Amino acid sequence: MILCIGNILSDQQLNQVRTALDQGQFEDGRKTAGWHARLVKNNEQMQVADDTVKSLRAGVEKALTEHPVFQMAVRPAKMTPILFSRYRDGMTYGNHVDDPVMGRGAGRLRTDISFTLFLDDPDSYDGGELVTETSAGEQTYKLPAGSAVIYPSSTLHRVAPVTRGQRRVAIGWIQSTIRDPAQREVLFDLDTARRTLFEREGKSSEFDLLTKSLANLQRFWAEV
Repeated sequence: MILCIGNILSDQQLNQVRTALDQGQFEDGRKTAGWHARLVKNNEQMQVADDTVKSLRAGVEKALTEHPVFQMAVRPAKMTPILFSRYRDGMTYGNHVDDPVMGRGAGRLRTDISFTLFLDDPDSYDGGELVTETSAGEQTYKLPAGSAVIYPSSTLHRVAPVTRGQRRVAIGWIQSTIRDPAQREVLFDLDTARRTLFEREGKSSEFDLLTKSLANLQRFWAEV
């Protein structure tokens, strides 16, 4: 399941993040790429040693994990530290698939889901679309600032060259409590249906049955 989620960051939060990025130090993004991805990666990432990154990461992670649609779609168990990437004129990231396992020690995780949170208004730069290759063909994403796209980490994808302005994004990877993407989609659909029913009718017997089924399916499938 590939899903776009809007309004994760407010205008105030976006301004705070952008100001911090304007003042931050960036380095060659190839430092965090695998040996083959380095051949096609041409971007910059905010230096992790920068103290500003810690507060930025915490704020963005909180906004993501507290967003109800993100929670329903991802069901996170673990998340990598968030990276802040920048693409300027001519920068791009060619076709690649994300590493299946990331991190070290207690922070090591299986990458089930990848996300890109857009930080700049789409009209402020040209190019820079996230392009995913699916069985239905190529799909492109260039979302409003504060919106995110989530997709299975097994997806072959790329970032189109930026030809004007700058594209800044927050990216990260998640190990879900539900490993199988088809099962995550079933739970997402069921949860969406029960919430819609609750908004229309309140706590009914039908709502209770849907809640029971949702809970029991998670018991069958969850890895914790």
